Amino acid sequence: MNIRHASIFSQILSLVSRCEFAQVVQELKAERHCKGFSCWDQFVGMLFCQLAHAKSLREINHGLRCCLGKLQHLGLKAAPNRSTLSYANAHRSWEVYQRTFYNLLDRCRKIAPAKKFRFKNKLLSLDATIIELCATMFDWAKFRQTKGAVKLHLLLDHDGYLPTFAWITKGKVQDVNIARTIDFPKGSVVVFDLGYYDFLLFSKWIQKGVWFVTRLKKNATFQILQELPVPKLGNILKNQLIRFTGYKSAKKCPHVLRRVEVWDPEKKKTIILLTNHLKFGPTTIAKIYRDRWQIETFFKELKQNLRVKTFVGTSANALHIQIWTALIAMLLLKYLKFKSKLSWAFSNLVALVRWNLFAYRDLWAWIDNPFETPPQPPDSQQLLIAGFNLDSI
Repeated sequence: MNIRHASIFSQILSLVSRCEFAQVVQELKAERHCKGFSCWDQFVGMLFCQLAHAKSLREINHGLRCCLGKLQHLGLKAAPNRSTLSYANAHRSWEVYQRTFYNLLDRCRKIAPAKKFRFKNKLLSLDATIIELCATMFDWAKFRQTKGAVKLHLLLDHDGYLPTFAWITKGKVQDVNIARTIDFPKGSVVVFDLGYYDFLLFSKWIQKGVWFVTRLKKNATFQILQELPVPKLGNILKNQLIRFTGYKSAKKCPHVLRRVEVWDPEKKKTIILLTNHLKFGPTTIAKIYRDRWQIETFFKELKQNLRVKTFVGTSANALHIQIWTALIAMLLLKYLKFKSKLSWAFSNLVALVRWNLFAYRDLWAWIDNPFETPPQPPDSQQLLIAGFNLDSI
């Protein structure tokens, strides 16, 4: 009879492979000149920052110190000192946490639910979000005259809405520059907004067999080659084959494309879509673009529920570490959602995990029924009567 469990926080940490983590640390030589404070200690402290919503190094230190008797299950001997954690964040490579993120992503993909579309092609959303910073404190991240910023570029897989690629740059880096570096698998469908509008990029994807769905710019000049059928019911207004006629656009992207006009009843306006996929129905094209909103939802959940708007360190390395641990926390929370029988709202899951980090409950029973009162363990006298050896419990 198992009457004891490690803390919720400890069981969440167990989802991260210690062997893989140690291998990454060894390959990157991240603990070179280490004096007792390991990368795992640092990771636990920064993940606590995310899940407990700690606002400073002091809160991380005090939050872990007040649970000193429960740290052994986390692999810690003591709570990290503020100065020690600050130095580690400033000097240890953030690539440890980037690679830990991708190792954990592989595990999440295995249980992620499939996308809601019938086609077998991989569906991906590409976008970026600005994270504003104080220009005086983050003087290395100049953005505008009085503001600093970094930009988080993200590729979202619609199978489980998991972040499959992330990159952090200074705020001035154009979105399309990152898109040019990504090698999409043949047959995948990429959906994005006007920030990635580039004729040479469109032509490159077409030649590689990558499908895309985006919006057509208002000032685009084109020739209508053919009017395609439009469903009698629904909100599709036009379905056309086109070719660009502008001097630069026709030279850079001479391919036949598709123009779909869609009426948006919520915003009460017409949205004009552009795609190189000529076989999907126009309603499917419209639904694909509508599902792009999931990446906006991801950014909203990340900023509202995790620590990516205020930072516990001001160096570029510390900022990268905090953002990567936030993305790791997102994967861990997504994993819990996939495993749970309940339809969790993300904000509710984050809040309840935060309030129960050091509760001694079975994590997998807890995410299915968090409000059930756990059974009380029998007292010592009852165990003796039942014939249990106390030393073995």
